[in-house]
Amino acid sequence: MALGAKSKTIIMQFLTEAIVLTIIGGMLGVILGVGASLALTKVMSLPTTIAYESIGLAVFVSCLIGIVFGWYPAYKASKLQPIEALRYE
Repeated sequence: MALGAKSKTIIMQFLTEAIVLTIIGGMLGVILGVGASLALTKVMSLPTTIAYESIGLAVFVSCLIGIVFGWYPAYKASKLQPIEALRYE
């Protein structure tokens, strides 16, 4: 805001960051889960099945959490006066 950003711009910046981070985290979780499933199949000879619906649901929930928990701090930051935001840091 000190450089002329509008509230909407600040909210979009925070939400974009939150969504990108949660997508990366969700995809890393999927990769680790699939890797662990494949490793378990190899090591213990246990048949495992990967449900693609579960992968989609996991990424969706991860994004939803990022949006919900990213929006409130974004909204709060967009309402701060520039001097208060600088003083807080």
